[in-house]
Amino acid sequence: MTYIITQPCEGVCNTSCVEVCPVDCIYPPPGFTLSPEDKARMKTQGAMLYIHPEECIDCGACEPECPVNAIFPDDEVPEKWKEYIAINYQRFGLPLPDDRDPEEDFFEF
Repeated sequence: MTYIITQPCEGVCNTSCVEVCPVDCIYPPPGFTLSPEDKARMKTQGAMLYIHPEECIDCGACEPECPVNAIFPDDEVPEKWKEYIAINYQRFGLPLPDDRDPEEDFFEF
């Protein structure tokens, strides 16, 4: 399991989740850093943060820190934001688990 950041983070980029992550697995989009200047640019551009699925240790520390409730365990992502599972994996060039379709609820067998 990993945690997934979803649509409410877009244009917010509050980094309180980054500050509590014990393994530093939350990243900005490519071409950005977490500097104050880049965070301002991310907000202006509607960018968001991403959790690296292979680095996440599933501790859940990030979830309650998100002020816009954008972070979910991958098997609890609301239906309307399921595509963010694929978006998070794609950010790191990783295939979805079992190479399943991102529109499919691939955590139920």
